[in-house]
Amino acid sequence: MNKNLKLVIDNRYNQIEEKQFFEKNELKIILDLYAKMVSEGAWKDYGLNISSRQVGFSVFKNATENALYKICKNFKPSSKNLKYLITDSNSKILKNSFDLEILLKNTNWKKLRK
Repeated sequence: MNKNLKLVIDNRYNQIEEKQFFEKNELKIILDLYAKMVSEGAWKDYGLNISSRQVGFSVFKNATENALYKICKNFKPSSKNLKYLITDSNSKILKNSFDLEILLKNTNWKKLRK
């Protein structure tokens, strides 16, 4: 057993601001798409990435590979069209929009693949 481990509960100093994550409706849109893609066999796993600049929902074909895509929300975008992004495994922006629902509905995921 490692005696250097500490359990921190209710750490008020490192709490993420409420706006620094996907809002409930945004997460529902993403998870609905994820469920559809899993049922089609296109996606198998996901992960969440949180930084001070953005939050990302990464999707994987296999858990042992790099993410196929990352659906990102920028907290302080340089332009309104860069609020939501779809990037590839190399962080290259494939699509962007000011509206998450429009972005995801207008993306042809089969053609977006490498």
